Amino acid sequence: MWSIWGTGLMTGLALIIAIGAQNAFVLRQGIRREHVGVVVALCMASDAVLILGGTAGIGALVSRFPLALDVLRWGGAAYLAWWAVRSFVSALRPSSLTAEAPRSRGSVVATTLALTFLNPHVYLDTVVLLGSLANQHGPDARWVFAAGAVVGSVVWFSALGYGARALSGVLDSPRTWRVVDLVIGVMMLALALNLILG
Repeated sequence: MWSIWGTGLMTGLALIIAIGAQNAFVLRQGIRREHVGVVVALCMASDAVLILGGTAGIGALVSRFPLALDVLRWGGAAYLAWWAVRSFVSALRPSSLTAEAPRSRGSVVATTLALTFLNPHVYLDTVVLLGSLANQHGPDARWVFAAGAVVGSVVWFSALGYGARALSGVLDSPRTWRVVDLVIGVMMLALALNLILG
């Protein structure tokens, strides 16, 4: 069971570490030390709801339509391959992050929720992809996988929000983002192959 939990943890981290609008916003808030606790808590809670909902929903779908798992598996593999290519392209033209002007708590909450729930990729990553990967482990072990993915989200958003200030010099380097994007691309390709061959 620990290996399934670890796989969930690593898969959740691999998907969430990708540089996107939500992560950039959490970093910026962390660098500024503005409403970091609120942002981190909202991101963690949102991910947990989406991951667990995807695990439950995909499980119900698969029990009624077993062919759906094959469709999701191939769709997930295609999405992971696309994400890998996108990461490699980002590595070719990396950018840095800059802190933004101070914002009110309400504005920060609204932005966090918008960046989370108005992004179609969050549903593909957490609901569809993590849900289908979790269900590859069977009816009971899928929750162990999902728990690992949720812990990955908790660890990542906590480290990102609270560690950003200490790492602000390194995080502002395009070279750092190039390395991060390359590592993410390799991980996404490995996950896609795992889905196809599994």
